[in-house]
Amino acid sequence: MTGNGNNPEVKITTPPVKRIRASGPILILAILFVVASFLTWYLTWFGRGLSDAEITKYLSDYNHPRHVQHALLQVQERIERRDTMAAQWYPQIVALAGNPETELRLTAAWVMGSDNTSEEFHNTLKKLLADPQPIVRRNAALALVRFNDPSSRSELLAMLTPFILTASVNGTLESSLLKAAPVSRGTLLARIRQPNNEVAALRSPLSGSIHSIMITTGATVTTGQPVLTIKSDEQSVWEALRALAVVGTPDDLQVIADYASGTATSSDRIKQQATLTASAIKSRMNTNEKSITQ
Repeated sequence: MTGNGNNPEVKITTPPVKRIRASGPILILAILFVVASFLTWYLTWFGRGLSDAEITKYLSDYNHPRHVQHALLQVQERIERRDTMAAQWYPQIVALAGNPETELRLTAAWVMGSDNTSEEFHNTLKKLLADPQPIVRRNAALALVRFNDPSSRSELLAMLTPFILTASVNGTLESSLLKAAPVSRGTLLARIRQPNNEVAALRSPLSGSIHSIMITTGATVTTGQPVLTIKSDEQSVWEALRALAVVGTPDDLQVIADYASGTATSSDRIKQQATLTASAIKSRMNTNEKSITQ
């Protein structure tokens, strides 16, 4: 018993605390929950090493795209370690270039750039320059630079200019984001109400920011009509500038100069890279001119 803190004559009896043991079924469920959580993390963590058999299996597990991506990254690591055994999976990687899942095509494109001695990778990447998704085309273009292939140049320049998003259906534009709003790939940009009253969503195929709004809310749009433009995110701009240092031509200098001067609203990092890229193109141009005159 203890005092109540006010009247020492009055005693308060504190009932003993009973310890309740977890019943067997509840304890088992708790353990299973922890184990399941661990297995989910373990099986989806890309850092976990895979055996040869697992890589082969995962590359064909189209029902679980994360498994395929995990295997692709494991193959890339082996290529970078100059493991010649990685070539056994090249046919599966090439096949992924035709997979309907965008995430798999873009990851496959990136991995194929890791071995610039593979002609099958080279040819597949050139085909991906015509992919319907801009993010896949961009990854293919960046990968092709490792092959010193100038066919990537037009897509690299596209990364430095606003991407035009067009209406996917006929209808009335009901809403859209504001100019300069940051967007990620998959962000809902606008809604279009179709004549049958169904609503179609326009989502961003790229990360960046809204550069311009070309159609106002309430206006009627037709399939293929430009709705807005998206400016590439800084990382994409930087990667494109670096790549153009290898395959760019004098015709590209004006676009690059806009980033070097800040006309294109560039950060210091972008300005510096643009300057380096312009210098590399000019240096290569001078070298070519000297070789011609000799």
